[in-house]
Amino acid sequence: MLRAQQYFTPLPQAEAQAPLKVALGRKLFFETRMSADDKVGCVTCHLPEKWATDGLPQAKGTSGRVNPRNAPTVFNAFLQSSQHWRGDRESVEDQARKALLGPPSFGLASEADATAKLSALGYLGEFQAAFPGDPEPVSVAHWGAAIGAYERTLLTPAPFDAFLRGDASVLSSEARAGLTLFIDTGCVDCHEGPLLGGRSFKKFGRMVDYVGLTHSDHADAGRFDVTHDEADRAVFKVAPLRNVAHTAPYFHDGSVNALPDAVSIMAKAQVNVDLTPQAVASIVMFLDTLSGAVPETYAAPK
Repeated sequence: MLRAQQYFTPLPQAEAQAPLKVALGRKLFFETRMSADDKVGCVTCHLPEKWATDGLPQAKGTSGRVNPRNAPTVFNAFLQSSQHWRGDRESVEDQARKALLGPPSFGLASEADATAKLSALGYLGEFQAAFPGDPEPVSVAHWGAAIGAYERTLLTPAPFDAFLRGDASVLSSEARAGLTLFIDTGCVDCHEGPLLGGRSFKKFGRMVDYVGLTHSDHADAGRFDVTHDEADRAVFKVAPLRNVAHTAPYFHDGSVNALPDAVSIMAKAQVNVDLTPQAVASIVMFLDTLSGAVPETYAAPK
């Protein structure tokens, strides 16, 4: 336990958010009329039954357009250093705003078009209550602020948090053995902190080219497309591992369906370790302890 506490910290308590802003954000998150085709909302790619993912290799947005990468969960996402696999969104608020204009997301042509569409949905009273005194309460900025406030309430504490706080009984001996392997193999060099990831960028395939391991249909330039720095080619944000047992398929391109396969591939690609099937199974047992319940508020309000 003491060794684990050197690398990991429990999930923090959610910071207080303005209730009216959270309530509006919840409504907007489950609103599916904001896209260019009136069929897509945040929930489209972040389903409650999939622990706020969509179960697809690559998300599909307006008019069935395919996103270039896998949709990560929004649970605990605000605790990450940035959003998206390439870190090209600064915060959950920034992500919500920019998704409106993303061609494979909501697909709206401009902020003016997004504001007009938002104004027509009938939420004026809720915007006025959430942003009192603002002469223009309905706006893209307030869309992002409200959804961000809601997402900042979506924490999923898990058995591993109780373990880190001193209750060793919540982890089985098999899970504790998996935790030891997770640390000794070197997984913890990237997957650390409260989310076991989400706070740094690393090259995928540091030791062994990932394409040959994942059988991906192409090599993704990753963060290079954002920074145009050759050192960032095939670099991605380290995926947080909270709820990973429920968020398949895995990796930026959703190329791997089974968690044991993902564990084995990561060990080979990143540290050039060939894990035995028994070691993989043990690590998976540990990863299972990172799963928390879907928040009760993660549903469309009645």
